[in-house]
Amino acid sequence: MIRVFSLLLAGLMFLSACTETSSPSSQLGADGLPLPKVYRIRNAGKVQFRMLDSVNSLRTAAGVAPVQMNAQLTAASATHSRDMSKQNRPWHFGSDGSSPIDRVQRAGYPGQMLGENISETYETELETLAAWMDEKGTREVLLDKAAVNMGFSWFQEPSGKIWWTLVMGG
Repeated sequence: MIRVFSLLLAGLMFLSACTETSSPSSQLGADGLPLPKVYRIRNAGKVQFRMLDSVNSLRTAAGVAPVQMNAQLTAASATHSRDMSKQNRPWHFGSDGSSPIDRVQRAGYPGQMLGENISETYETELETLAAWMDEKGTREVLLDKAAVNMGFSWFQEPSGKIWWTLVMGG
């Protein structure tokens, strides 16, 4: 099982590298490390479905039923991604004090909110998914057996920083 996840994640990482913009590798930051490559989201319509397909591949490999994209959960995700950018911090509470449950209810989702994954990064959606799979808590959200719906969105700042939000519902 771990071998399947490892191979799948390696493949996702390889594919995600194909969409990054190129920048000279000689650019180093003050710490001597290479500066992050800025990933510019170009085909926004494809990003959501790449994430959905990738999540469902991981769920299938784990023996869990696939999920469907849900417009209300996606709206709640989009609202939170933009709000995290406005607050300039990745956390699960909105600037108005709202919780993930509050946002999902406001968006009109009739089911139960099961979990929310967030990220602040310059990386692709597939690199973000790989990072979520590496952490027990965020992996549990992605592979929740009770999940039937998924919402996924982002907000990209002019600097290139991306605020990702994924919500699972059942």
